[in-house]
Amino acid sequence: MHVATTTIPSYHRHHRIYASLFAIAKLKTSTMASSSSSNNSGEFTTIKERVTFQKDIKKSKFIAIAGSVSDDKSAMSFLSQVRDPKATHNCWAYKVGDQYRSNDDGEPSGTAGKPIYSAISTSGIDRVMVVVIRHFGGIKLGAGGLVRAYGGVASECLKNAPTCLVKTKVPMGVEVPFDLLGVLYHQLQSFNVEDMKQDYDTGKDDISMVTFKVEFDQAEKLEDTLKANCSRDLKFYKH
Repeated sequence: MHVATTTIPSYHRHHRIYASLFAIAKLKTSTMASSSSSNNSGEFTTIKERVTFQKDIKKSKFIAIAGSVSDDKSAMSFLSQVRDPKATHNCWAYKVGDQYRSNDDGEPSGTAGKPIYSAISTSGIDRVMVVVIRHFGGIKLGAGGLVRAYGGVASECLKNAPTCLVKTKVPMGVEVPFDLLGVLYHQLQSFNVEDMKQDYDTGKDDISMVTFKVEFDQAEKLEDTLKANCSRDLKFYKH
C-alpha cells in the first residue's frame, strides 16, 4: 500500500479544504509556541492555579501572586485583578515563550521587575505572571535588598505552585474515501483529537478531507495507525 505525505500547497485556491487547514493551523498562536524550548519539545510546564506567597521583610509586607497567562492581554487582565491600589508598589513580570515583560512600578530601576522575571525564568515555568505587592514598612532595603526581596518572594511563590505539563497540538489532515470514514473516525477518537472537521468538496470523486489537531508526540503514531487500518491509499497533509 502506497501512502503519500505532502506539504499543503498554498496555491491550490480552488480547494476550500486548504483554506480550512490553514485556519486550523492559525489557532496555534505565536505566543503559545514562541519559546525555543517549547518549539523544540512541543511541550511546556505551567501552573495549574493561582498561588500566593507572603513574607515580611524589615517591616515591609511582600505578597507574591502567580497566575497562568497566555499573552500580553491576559497578563494585563491578571494584573488588574490582583493589584492592590492601596499598596506602595505593584511590581510584576510575565513570561510567555520568548515574550516577556517586567515593571518596577516606582521601585529603583532593575530592583523589582527583573528579579521577578529572573525567578520565573529560573523556575522553568512558562506562560506565567507573578505580581509582587509591597506595603512599605518604613525601612529602606537598598538596591541589593530589594532585588533579594522581590526575587526571593517570587521564587518561593513559584516553588509552592502546582504545575502541569501541557503538550501542544499540531494540525493534520487526511484525504479518505467515503467508505473508510467510519474506520477513520474510530481511530481519531482513540487518539483524542480535537477540532475535527470534514469537507466533502475536495474536487475528487468519493473523497473527503478530514482535518483535526492531535498532540505533537502522537502525530506520527496516529499516521502509522491509519496506514495500518486502511486498505487504500491515503494522502496526509501536515502544516
